[in-house]
Amino acid sequence: MNYQDKALKAHKKLRGKITINAKDSLDSLEKLSIYYSPGVGAVSSFLAKNPQETRNYTWVNNSVAVVSDGSAVLGLGNIGPKAALPVMEGKAMIFKEFAGIDAVPIVLDVHTADEIVRVVKAIAPSFGGINLEDIAAPLCFEVEERLKKDLDIPVMHDDQHGTAIVVLAGLINATKITGRSLSETKIVCLGVGAAGTAILKLLFKYANPKELIAVDSQGILSSKRNDLNPDKDGLLRFTNGRDVQGTIEDALVAADIFIGVSRPNVVTKEMIKSMHKDPIIFAMANPEPEIQPHDALDAGAAIVATGRSDFPNQVNNALVFPGIFRGALDNGVEHITDDHKIRAAEALAALVEKPTKDSIIPSVLDKRVAPAIAKIIT
Repeated sequence: MNYQDKALKAHKKLRGKITINAKDSLDSLEKLSIYYSPGVGAVSSFLAKNPQETRNYTWVNNSVAVVSDGSAVLGLGNIGPKAALPVMEGKAMIFKEFAGIDAVPIVLDVHTADEIVRVVKAIAPSFGGINLEDIAAPLCFEVEERLKKDLDIPVMHDDQHGTAIVVLAGLINATKITGRSLSETKIVCLGVGAAGTAILKLLFKYANPKELIAVDSQGILSSKRNDLNPDKDGLLRFTNGRDVQGTIEDALVAADIFIGVSRPNVVTKEMIKSMHKDPIIFAMANPEPEIQPHDALDAGAAIVATGRSDFPNQVNNALVFPGIFRGALDNGVEHITDDHKIRAAEALAALVEKPTKDSIIPSVLDKRVAPAIAKIIT
């Protein structure tokens, strides 16, 4: 199907995908007096004296801001805030459909950490949570950490943590099928931007694998390289313990698991054949994966996951963020922790009662997902 043409027509017809609806009608002067002047003054006066009650009298108990500067959108890159707006609207639709959350897309025409943090902090009183989206690395790391420190509402950069949670869930089930233990595997991650960095950190936290190798466009991250930024250098604290050097081809020799969050068509059949028997391949570059699933399977892969809905085992952030924020809003959780992420991954994996090579992750349309994840965010 030609989704590009369909998307253009649908978006133009609707002129945007979301709207705002009132919870009650203004069909009488009495209601107008209650919800606006003069009645609303009593509510504002009460909250001025009792700000801790805001979530009980306003929409912040069920609202999330979806914030982006448009610097790292999907597979499109730095396309700017206006072009990013349809993606943020889509995110808001998913929040509403799967978790009943009122999400507002907010795109910012500012692109430094100080500016983004300043704007988000300024608008934060209007929301119960902040979902950062499509902000380029390494800027996204600083922005998220500063906002988490300064705000008393949950902040999550979904490109990082949503991806990492779904990957971990998929690997929990994939290793069951192939008879592996994550802690005894060699894992190679190609791509160390926002998603790759978060995946590596969560895998280390969860399983401390036997060998964890990070690879960027210049090769394996090692102490012998002098071109690493502080964030990549920090990954060396728990990756590449043998301090090996080389390319992605070198890294994949005798590996059990490949995780790709990089570029299309950079992994070959020969590379897959050099891995251990029945390797697990998560090729998640969009719109085209690092290797096509049929090629990976032909080369001996036991399980293949991608970021696409037209192949089995889609790694999709929409499996995670609705439930994470639903639980955080309902339970007054101020910070999303590593423990929350691990429990979310375990809950997601558990929804697939009998994993198979073509079914290691629930469908995005599975209505059980958001409630199951929300339940553990306490």
